[in-house]
Amino acid sequence: MGLFLNSITPYHNFKMIAEDLYFVDKSALLEELIPALGREQRFFCIVRPRRFGKTVMANMVAAYFGKAKDSQGLFGHLAIAGSSRYREHLNQHNVIYFDCSEVPKACNDYQSYISRLEHGISHDLAEAYPELQLDLKLAVWDLFSLIYEQTEQKFIFVIDEWDAPFHMSFITEADRQNYLLFLKSLLKGKSYAELAYMTGILPIAKYSDASELNMFLEYDMATKIRFGEYFGFTEAEVLQLYQTYRTQTPCPQIRLEAIREWYDGYCTAGGMRLYNPRSVVSALTNNQLANYWTSSGTYDSIFYYIKNNIEDVREDLALMVSGERVEARMQEYAAASARLDTKDQIYSAMVIYGLLTCEAGEVWIPNKELMLKFEELLLNRESLGYVYRLAKESSKMLKATLAGDTTEMARILQYVHNTETPILSYNSETELSAIVNLAYLAARDKYRVEREEKAGKGFVDFIFYPLQPNQDGIILELKVGHTPDEAIQQIKDKEYALRFQGKMGEPPRYSGRILAVGIGYCKETKEHSCKVEWLPFCPFG
Repeated sequence: MGLFLNSITPYHNFKMIAEDLYFVDKSALLEELIPALGREQRFFCIVRPRRFGKTVMANMVAAYFGKAKDSQGLFGHLAIAGSSRYREHLNQHNVIYFDCSEVPKACNDYQSYISRLEHGISHDLAEAYPELQLDLKLAVWDLFSLIYEQTEQKFIFVIDEWDAPFHMSFITEADRQNYLLFLKSLLKGKSYAELAYMTGILPIAKYSDASELNMFLEYDMATKIRFGEYFGFTEAEVLQLYQTYRTQTPCPQIRLEAIREWYDGYCTAGGMRLYNPRSVVSALTNNQLANYWTSSGTYDSIFYYIKNNIEDVREDLALMVSGERVEARMQEYAAASARLDTKDQIYSAMVIYGLLTCEAGEVWIPNKELMLKFEELLLNRESLGYVYRLAKESSKMLKATLAGDTTEMARILQYVHNTETPILSYNSETELSAIVNLAYLAARDKYRVEREEKAGKGFVDFIFYPLQPNQDGIILELKVGHTPDEAIQQIKDKEYALRFQGKMGEPPRYSGRILAVGIGYCKETKEHSCKVEWLPFCPFG
């Protein structure tokens, strides 16, 4: 056993995950890899955002195929054990496993980085095959070829975070080409390579003209259907985890619908909806909803992608933060460029990194966990112009609404309309909704804000559910070309307030009052008008 050849590390890493209370069995992936062993189509590159289970699955692949450790006790009760070829391949292969994000001590140049891999693998091979008296001065791929020629033994390569070197500060453009050449020389056209399973955040074509590593089949979440169910949690899997949480957690604090709101919403090319796996497990483990996936980064990570084209993107940001989808043409390898200038390039990169999701030519913010980061961006980047200024006014808007100060409400909505017009043309109520959403951005600290939710006899534009049960709720209706009085009347006629009652037989969740808010916009006068009215009855109790 060595550092890279038949290492026990993947086994123990996967064992640690598999024995976790909130483990989800994705071992059926192995059944898709087994038929590829020794075949032409045996090179797989799995592209997913960070924290979407890439490393867990890489460890699983190495632990199953590798000879390092008897893993019958680990896999015997998992889905793969039902495969007719399960025992045929369990611990029967030589596996070379390496994580490309690992670097040697005090590494500050490419040669030091790659030497760790080359020398480490060479020494592992020399120890495993002493009878061959391998010359360690030879290139590592020549050593593999000699072993194959003399023993006919093949190797499975499991390479995690293959693109990590491209994010390292000491890697130059020339180094990138040398690294691609290293991988090509190691794998391309090599009979000793029985299977190659590689993971990364970005696709291979980001870094090359695809000729160096064109033997790999690449699978990303947005455009490739295959393997979609193995990275991220499905609705059924989350439901199973939630049942475990309810039975194993003293005083559980999390509702299932809240988990959906926070962590669901990623779309696969096959039409599946997926939850962020790391965030779900962290929330259930800690018995608390929070930003787990994005906690290691700030809104600056979002700003990085839009900084070269703020003017074109900011209106879309306003729409997406209000819950809308915007049109985008996915450019699969757009993140390859050093600069992201067009909206399509920007949104494509953000989808690849998991900051947005996409379907049918549209992109949007998938869940609350990410929505909070976009809101931070709007509240902290002055370069966003009127979008930033209106968001900064949002705390005043909520205070004015609760105080019934309709003059101040209209002033805030009019705040930027006289000087900047892009999204404020109000060609539809969607655009008005986006601006109203910005105006009430600060309200999300105290309310769960829902848009276009079925309520009473119709659909209401906004419902503000208080986070504290004794707070007052808000129902807000928008009207372009109509008066706020008509908006208030619609709230009453369609009985939107019934939405606060909850399900039949459940105790009431709220004990406060309900404030009806009507906002109108006149296209002729280009003026906003507002009205607030406490509803004459309280459906909370």
